[in-house]
Amino acid sequence: MTNAPKGYVIVTEAINDPDGMVAYGKAAGPTMASGGATILAVDTQHELLEGEWHGNQTVVLEFETVEAARAWYHSEGYQKAVKLRQAAADCNAVILSGFPAR
Repeated sequence: MTNAPKGYVIVTEAINDPDGMVAYGKAAGPTMASGGATILAVDTQHELLEGEWHGNQTVVLEFETVEAARAWYHSEGYQKAVKLRQAAADCNAVILSGFPAR
């Protein structure tokens, strides 16, 4: 068992082409499964508490480690899919490290 913190990918999307996002979902889904992603949230009705938030949809993915999140994002399969998302929406994406496991 590893003590490495979990990795999280958070994507905010201002969707311009809903059909394009459907195509992205079909292409990205298998890469998420094979990359070990757990979809924690997909929300179009976020509640803004402070500041400004980008987009009309937010997605939160969890991975066993930050390295696993990075490997998935930069994988050949996901890089093909991500182009579909980027064509269909204005996006921001980050990888975050969770708290170290105890």
